[in-house]
Amino acid sequence: MTTAPKTTARSESVRDGILVRWGLALASWSERWFPDPLVFAFLGIVVVFLTGLVLHQSPSKLAIAGGRSFWSLVPFTMQMVMIIIGGYVVASTPLVFGVIRWLAGVPKSPRTAIALVAVFSLLTSLISWGLSLIFSGLYVRELSQRVKGLDYRAAGGAAYLGLGAVWAMGLSSSAAMLMTTKNTIPASLFAISGVIPLTQTLFLWQSITLTAVLIVVSVVVAYLSAPPAEKARTAADYGITFQPISGGIESPTKPGEWLEYSPLLNILVAALLLWYLIDVFRTSPQGASAALDLNTYNLMFLTAGILLHWRPKRFMKAVTECVPATGGVLIQFPFYAVIFGMIVGTGISEWLARLFAAVTTHNTFSLLVAIYSAFLGIFVPSGGSKWIIEAPYVLQAANLHQVHLGWVVQIYNAAEALPNLVNPFWMLPLLGILRLKARDLVGYGMLQLTVHIPIVFFLCWYFARTLPYLMPAK
Repeated sequence: MTTAPKTTARSESVRDGILVRWGLALASWSERWFPDPLVFAFLGIVVVFLTGLVLHQSPSKLAIAGGRSFWSLVPFTMQMVMIIIGGYVVASTPLVFGVIRWLAGVPKSPRTAIALVAVFSLLTSLISWGLSLIFSGLYVRELSQRVKGLDYRAAGGAAYLGLGAVWAMGLSSSAAMLMTTKNTIPASLFAISGVIPLTQTLFLWQSITLTAVLIVVSVVVAYLSAPPAEKARTAADYGITFQPISGGIESPTKPGEWLEYSPLLNILVAALLLWYLIDVFRTSPQGASAALDLNTYNLMFLTAGILLHWRPKRFMKAVTECVPATGGVLIQFPFYAVIFGMIVGTGISEWLARLFAAVTTHNTFSLLVAIYSAFLGIFVPSGGSKWIIEAPYVLQAANLHQVHLGWVVQIYNAAEALPNLVNPFWMLPLLGILRLKARDLVGYGMLQLTVHIPIVFFLCWYFARTLPYLMPAK
């Protein structure tokens, strides 16, 4: 009777050893060798500049084109910042945070806890990547205080899975949303692609199937790679403790503060914004789905946050808490705009378009786009700004080879998310919540990446064969 449990424990150790050891080894390596996120942006500028020189572009032209574009992504940068703020504002409301605390009481073991973090990170990223980062980060914080032996690195890596696997396959997909409305598509790109509705991107059955596969695979890998308690590095090992988020709020001490603590203004402002949002969806000439651009999406989250926080003081407190997490976006996006400027403002873009047309066929185009999008994502980890860089020559080549344009957008969405697993750019809000460094999480991202790459590349190529080419809708 006493030997069976020992045998079972020994067999479980052997079965789990490969992924557990692999995850721990990669985590140790990344903690020692992984650089700061800004390094990737600077490397991207250097690589594109050198590429331009190889293509016989003058140094002066490259520098001027890059510098001229430095501020070109300011509106888009603000949209990305508002996604982070909107996600945090909603996730930190008493109602939503109460759900997070209740969910933290569900898992009883570290492995189950990490799997649940992965599930919620992936599912919420389909709604909003900003909400996913904040929701999952707060969930890990709560779990770290309740589940003994929880490896804080593995849990943080699981919290980041939504951004590295499926976020771009959901409703906050920058590329898919950009292509839904003529007014948001740059004129030069519209001439190539026309409008591509969500029914031809996010809501294709091929897209839904690919998303489901990635969710299942990600959760299984997170579960099997979770370290046992004796090998875990917990939040306490990092010297990290958290004060609980308070649902209460002080009372006004001066007559001038009365409105700050009254729900009256929140109700009125939220009602006005809700009225506007209803009208946007009701009057959209191309249907409700076309109204789901980034501006509308951000306004929806801010409206929900205003209403759920109930008082201006509480709403502003939540905004103030999350603003530091936007610092990386604010300072790094202009440098990605420099990369964009050097590519589209010189002959690099045209050369890439000719290269795609020359080295691909109808059957190989989808696979090459996936590989290229993933590679470029190492240097430009923004789904929206990178799509603006990549879309003109990729969609032009897709028309030449008669590949379904909507699926090209989805190939891009699935593949460009892959480098997020190791590129720390979008980790910044999560790292702020967890009080960790990127090198603490990247090891488990590398583990997921090795599993995801063959699955994503194969399914992007395979499903392209099931979709007919449609002429651009002008």
